[in-house]
Amino acid sequence: MSDLAGAERFAIAVSTPGSPLFHHYLSPDAYTARFGQPASLGEFGVTARASVAQTARSVQTCSRYWAEHVRSFSPSYRGLTKGSLPICGYSATQLRAAYGASWAATGHGQTIALTESEAPTAMLQTLREYAKRNHLPAPKASQYKEIHVGSSGQCSKGSRDAAQYNDEAEMDSEAVYAMAPSANQLMVVGNGCDEDHALLNAILAVLIGDGHRPLASIVSNSWQIPIGDLPPQTVHAIAVRAAAEGVGLYFSSGDTPGLTTTASDPYVVAVGGTTLGLGRWNNRVFETGWSNDTAVLDEGKWSDIGISGAGGGTSLDYAQPAYQKGVVPPSMSHVRIGNRTVVNRTVPDIAAVADLDTGMLTGYTSSDDGQYKTQVNAGTSLAAPLIAGLIADAQQGQRTSFGFTNPLFYRLYGTRAFHDVLPLQNLAAYTPANSTDSASVDVFDSQNSSDTDQVTAKGYDTVTGVGTPNGLAFILGLRRTAR
Repeated sequence: MSDLAGAERFAIAVSTPGSPLFHHYLSPDAYTARFGQPASLGEFGVTARASVAQTARSVQTCSRYWAEHVRSFSPSYRGLTKGSLPICGYSATQLRAAYGASWAATGHGQTIALTESEAPTAMLQTLREYAKRNHLPAPKASQYKEIHVGSSGQCSKGSRDAAQYNDEAEMDSEAVYAMAPSANQLMVVGNGCDEDHALLNAILAVLIGDGHRPLASIVSNSWQIPIGDLPPQTVHAIAVRAAAEGVGLYFSSGDTPGLTTTASDPYVVAVGGTTLGLGRWNNRVFETGWSNDTAVLDEGKWSDIGISGAGGGTSLDYAQPAYQKGVVPPSMSHVRIGNRTVVNRTVPDIAAVADLDTGMLTGYTSSDDGQYKTQVNAGTSLAAPLIAGLIADAQQGQRTSFGFTNPLFYRLYGTRAFHDVLPLQNLAAYTPANSTDSASVDVFDSQNSSDTDQVTAKGYDTVTGVGTPNGLAFILGLRRTAR
């Protein structure tokens, strides 16, 4: 028998500043003895979706920094007649400047786990090349470890998603390295014919650890499980266990408007997405919620293909957690269920850059020819490991891990620890036509009630949560609040 209700009470107590149990975590063996066996995942026969957006761009169709190259277009779209060429992919230097990562805090002594559904090719070699090209210290062999969990037998056709996510695992590792180059990385690859099962087992492997301690205190999960693909209680049992053991689970909020099962849970940190404009000197020109209205030029006319952006919204499954009270406005926390209006869990909690128009330049080692190749990558699957890396920076030198950080984030709401991500109007990225694709335009921070009821707003919002990290103020704020 498991005692999930008791585990929930314990998990929130060890995560909440001021509680007598604050940061008195349980070991994996102690958790099992007190609250029962780990969740049995079973076989669901469905597929988790990695939340990733990617493409390759040439220097002729992109900008090294925001508005380096601005192009006019005709006819106008939504009153706009010009836009910046998309970013060629931000470097580690640019992203470290954007979120204030300093060389005093580099994640030394911390371990970040990355859960993946596909193993990368020559990851340490890839990471060393990424470090070289981005003027970062070279990773030591001891900093990267890869383990595989679950069965790796033959799967029936269609039982596992055949699509390869190309450099998803590489992007996760490089994003963490950009923010926390001294942290240790543990890549946990989930095997098995059922991808949901495999990925959740990867998290469980971290939590069970060696029985005495988990394998990492920070887990970056750049994937999502859509609502309806499995019972939310399955994710919930794992999330509660993580919090009780002092492990922070950081989940992508998703790369389409709306909610996911994984990000909706009140015991995980849901990482939303932004569109980030950095200037020539790495100054922040703007940062707004990632919600783009995209149109393509078709026979001289613009054809609107709808909104793309970060996931978020109000859960139908979970009541509003105590840490969100007084922060999330009623307009975002109230939801109708049947004939009742209830106050529920709202997503996301925090955010970082996720828009492909302002993405990160990542690299991977080709399995075909062994060459290191680069491409722009983004999505909330970029935002999650960026945040995980910054958490490692903040945890550096602390007596204990921060564990589940939402109670800390919401206490820091409204302080200098966060950049408040604000609405934006009349700004767009423009991609000229090439030999294969039509011209396109992305109008930033667009809302359309037929696509999403999410909004970017002053204060908390359903695209970016409480905001994005603000460097030293974020790091020191977490350390102070976690005492």
